[in-house]
Amino acid sequence: MGAAKIKKGDQVVVLSGKDKGRTGKVTQVLPKAGKVLVDGINVAARHRKPTQANPQGGIDRSPAPMAISKVAIADPKDGKPTRVRFEEKDGKKVRVAVKSGETIDG
Repeated sequence: MGAAKIKKGDQVVVLSGKDKGRTGKVTQVLPKAGKVLVDGINVAARHRKPTQANPQGGIDRSPAPMAISKVAIADPKDGKPTRVRFEEKDGKKVRVAVKSGETIDG
C-alpha cells in the first residue's frame, strides 16, 4: 500500500467517486485499513434523534474514511494529481512529485 506516500497534512486530489476532482487536506491516515480522512471530502450525513445529551437532534455531517488508492497528492507546482517517488537529498529521504520534480516535504 502507498500509505507512506500520503501523510497527515498533505494536499490531495480525489481521483474517483462523487467528489472526483476536489482537493482537500488529509486529516488522518489509517494505514492498517488502507484509508485516509480528507477534510470536507466524502462527507457522510447521520440523522440523529433528539436525546438528553442533544435535545435538538438533527443531521450530523462528518468526513468518512476513503481508500488511499482514490486520492493522489496534489503537485506543489500546479495542483494537479501526481505520483510520488523517494529521493535522497542531503542524506535524507524526501518525497518528490513525479510530474514536476518538486520536493513535497523539506
